[in-house]
Amino acid sequence: MPHPSRPLASFLLLLATALAAGCSLLPAKPAAPAPVAAVPTAAMVAAIRAAGVREKSVIDVTPLRDPAVTDLRVAARHDELAGQYAAAAHTLDQALKLAPDSPDLLQDRAEIAVRLQDFGDAEKLAHRSWSLGPKLGPLCARNWQTIVEVRLQQRDKAGAASAQRWVRECHKPGIQRF
Repeated sequence: MPHPSRPLASFLLLLATALAAGCSLLPAKPAAPAPVAAVPTAAMVAAIRAAGVREKSVIDVTPLRDPAVTDLRVAARHDELAGQYAAAAHTLDQALKLAPDSPDLLQDRAEIAVRLQDFGDAEKLAHRSWSLGPKLGPLCARNWQTIVEVRLQQRDKAGAASAQRWVRECHKPGIQRF
């Protein structure tokens, strides 16, 4: 007479073999999507500044500036050109202590935040600049192009498209004079 545990052992061995074989038949975990190459920050900042240059609306606000703030802004620009983005950020932060509600300083700082790949801060600074600024003209276009670039970096196509519409809203055509 066969031993009662032998069929159970045979069944368990057969079950284990089937499970092991079945595991190889299951589809493997899908591979992670290949990372999309990030746009270099230099290209992002170039696109932001180009938006301001392209904007030829009738509105272009240039505020009067404290000479100390002007000196800090020039020093930050030199740091940026030398690739010293952290130093440029620090210098612009000092300027913002003197003129905390300066839309153009806030936008300059947003562009340096892009250089530092601090995209969340860049978007916040650009939006604050826009909220305090003229909402038309070159500065407005730079504000919204910053948001476009950040949202593209975050792969938010809908957000980037919405921000792109705002870039176009920055334009105020002049009166045709003949």
